[in-house]
Amino acid sequence: MQDDRDIRVAGPSRTEPTGPARGDGEEPAETSGPEIEAPPLRKVGTGYITWMMIANFGASLALMVPLSYSLALRISDLAPGREELLGYVTGVAQFVYLVVSPLIGFWSDRTRSRLGRRTPFLVVGTVLGVVALFGIAAAQTVFLVGLAWVVGMLGWSTAGQAIQNVQADRVPEEQRGRISALTSVTSQISPVIGIGIAYAVASSTLLVFLVPGVVGAALLLLFPLFKPEGDSRELVHTSDVTLKGLIASYGFNPRKYPDFGWNWLGRFVFFMGLYFNTTFGTFFYAQRLDLPIREVAGVVATIGTIGVLAAAVGAIGGGFLSDKLGRRKLFTVIGSVIFVAGAVTEAFAHSLPQLVVGAVLMQLAIAAFSAVDQAIVFAVLPDRAQAGRYLAVVAFAQKIPSAIAPLIAPLIITIGATGSDKNYTHLYLSGAVLALVGGLIIKFGVKSVR
Repeated sequence: MQDDRDIRVAGPSRTEPTGPARGDGEEPAETSGPEIEAPPLRKVGTGYITWMMIANFGASLALMVPLSYSLALRISDLAPGREELLGYVTGVAQFVYLVVSPLIGFWSDRTRSRLGRRTPFLVVGTVLGVVALFGIAAAQTVFLVGLAWVVGMLGWSTAGQAIQNVQADRVPEEQRGRISALTSVTSQISPVIGIGIAYAVASSTLLVFLVPGVVGAALLLLFPLFKPEGDSRELVHTSDVTLKGLIASYGFNPRKYPDFGWNWLGRFVFFMGLYFNTTFGTFFYAQRLDLPIREVAGVVATIGTIGVLAAAVGAIGGGFLSDKLGRRKLFTVIGSVIFVAGAVTEAFAHSLPQLVVGAVLMQLAIAAFSAVDQAIVFAVLPDRAQAGRYLAVVAFAQKIPSAIAPLIAPLIITIGATGSDKNYTHLYLSGAVLALVGGLIIKFGVKSVR
């Protein structure tokens, strides 16, 4: 692979269109005008890809360990037996980020600095995330935990989105599948390693939150240190922000960009099914294996470790093959079908071997779907010069389900529940149906991508 020094060119590409290739030949209508120009797309080298993977791993580590384990542990300590509070805490935080993320993307696109457009948001988000973890560890009420996690979600998600924005800014079409695959693998691996780290320091509430967070923060900050983004003052000619522009940043015209719209909808439905089946994972394993909450981390880490290989196969297989074959949608359907198999297996599992099989299938499916659909997202962006804005809108398709699912799931698990046991079978089957529908929407709705 060629040397990666060429990606540091800060100057805009004045000849290439900023919008996606469209099957109907129509030029993008929602352009940035003279205000913003897209950086040049040039093939990136091994070093650049490696540091991007490391940064993505750090962002996922810091964000997913609280969502997958440590928040459940803290809430269990403060309010034993009140599992539904986890859904409310995570749901509210997701909702807050949902509201402000388009504004963050809008301002990121227009940021003029020596560090670039994305780096300032990566750094500030990381700092906010670390501060929030201290707050959660020190909080003595669930309300304060929830308040601190709002800040934490805002910080870590902003830092992670900055990495995605850089990917949209720099990576050409022929590399998108494989790079999306590699970053997807790091996202799958990070919670497993992070929960293992948290379990190793489980005797200390502070360290359970702090150690994974500090490690994640350090890995995030290495990316701009070793692969600086470059000066953005030549890309952004004015930083004027209007009320009309802010309002417009929250949406798009699906009639002008039908492929972007159909992919958004399919992604939304798929992730709704996914979050149904992951939000209460800690409590689910505790109930099915009859274990105390504190002992579940070891089980989750073990299952996750076994599933790492499956996630790598799913992401790399899907991403690399989709680049090679020039076909994306086929792999989103395959991912959805495999997810259904895993979710059904988990729904009826009451032993560790069954749970392992279901979890491995689901990890393979999520990795395959996420890697390939991320490549589709980059292909159908209405305007690459405004990648921050449009990727924030794309994030709605994942963040809205992550906010809604934890609020709906507590209702689903009580339907037909007996005694203290929650109806996780119903929840997992509901998730399977949604995931399949999401894959089919992308398959038959998106036209300009094969």
